[in-house]
Amino acid sequence: MTDLLLKNVRVVTHDRDEPVPADIAVTGGRIDRVGPGLPTDGVDEVIDGDGRLAFPGVVDAHQHWGIYNPLPEDSSSESMASAQGGVTTALTYMRTGQYYLNKGGAYADFFPEVLAQAEGQAYIDYGFHLAPMSSGHIGELPDLVERFGVPSFKIFMFYGGHGLHGRSADQSRFLMLPEGERYDYAHFEFVMRGVQAARERFPKLADEISLSLHCETAEIMTAYTKLVEEAGELSGLAAYSASRPPHSEGLAVFIASYLAHETGLGNVNLLHLSSRKALDAAMLMAKAFPHINFRREVTIGHLLADIDTASGLGAKVNPPIRPREDVEALWQHVLNGNVDWVVSDHACCREELKFGEPADDVFLAKAGFGGAEYLLPGLVTEGGRRDLSYGRIAALTAWNPARRFGLRTKGTIAPGFDADISLVDPDQAWTVRAAESESTQEYTPFEGFKLTAKVTDTFVRGNHVLDSGKIVGRPVGRYLSRPLV
Repeated sequence: MTDLLLKNVRVVTHDRDEPVPADIAVTGGRIDRVGPGLPTDGVDEVIDGDGRLAFPGVVDAHQHWGIYNPLPEDSSSESMASAQGGVTTALTYMRTGQYYLNKGGAYADFFPEVLAQAEGQAYIDYGFHLAPMSSGHIGELPDLVERFGVPSFKIFMFYGGHGLHGRSADQSRFLMLPEGERYDYAHFEFVMRGVQAARERFPKLADEISLSLHCETAEIMTAYTKLVEEAGELSGLAAYSASRPPHSEGLAVFIASYLAHETGLGNVNLLHLSSRKALDAAMLMAKAFPHINFRREVTIGHLLADIDTASGLGAKVNPPIRPREDVEALWQHVLNGNVDWVVSDHACCREELKFGEPADDVFLAKAGFGGAEYLLPGLVTEGGRRDLSYGRIAALTAWNPARRFGLRTKGTIAPGFDADISLVDPDQAWTVRAAESESTQEYTPFEGFKLTAKVTDTFVRGNHVLDSGKIVGRPVGRYLSRPLV
């Protein structure tokens, strides 16, 4: 009754450093057996893995579908790009306000439209994190958990006083807030109280209900942006990094952590930490508040590129790409076990939107870029150079985020789990070219980077969506109402 049998692969899982030679049998979209020499009799499809690594499909816990392009379009093209990077599940951030659907109002009205626009478009499975932007949204949290299966939420700590792309703007209009409301520290506190109340209301789901924070401090960024622009000594990515200095991240981590302590919030995720100061602050807060279950995230972009090696202003992102010393500090924290997962922060932004006039002014460029297609190959490449084990890569890309975000059937290659599998050739050298990506983004900050590992095949619940490096078949992705039992 086996539908698919992957023969002759080396299975990578989070619980052991080295891969194990085995076959993988799939029935009804789930893995039913893993072991050597599984029989081929009666199997519908047999694929020879030719000794390649079989990683659990990547759970990319930080993407942004629909931020700069229509959501249906991104759900298709960017899910295909994700499959190129070994991603089989994407959790994408969504909020009311400008960008995304460009609407305010209640999530009870807003989120069904999000689901309708994404349905039937994606090649990989997907879910959403939602941001409570108004006091009304806080009241909706239990309904979002129970009715819509969304247990993960987000705060953008700088939005109340600093523009998305670098200069301050009319934030109330940008966020489409109700009359008389502010998006500030007081709001953050009340969001935390609301999330913790949801954890207490649904005790069986408490471990999977969490709040994520983009940690930067608006006031410091506004002041430093002015200083950097007036001085005129820096340009490009170096200027943008200096305008959003690392201590802005560190201070925001301190504030977020103390507010979590004050409100009794037990599960906190610190997103895309980009610098030594940010990671050091996060580790200090973990010691100061051991009763808070912190998780720490970094992106593949911040691990691969620095202000000198990234390809042009297309690498503008929040928080910024940093100097090489910060990249090395991030890697040291990864190797020390202080980072819980690695993500892409994929936000496709086409050239006509990305760059301002003049095109070489970093402060006029939009923030964010795609990169999911380089997540697993980039981590295997750079990790291999630094003796990061395959098992640790599987934990960082699949097991850890799946456990945190209630994806109970995702994250490993074992009987009973979804047959989400990425085959990787660890010895296939290649050069990153944006033209070879399925993304509609025409550039990449990693243009010309030399990688030494390549995702050749990707399976989503046993569906072969990437075959020998090419997208095949139809969209098979499903919305993941969590927890996934």
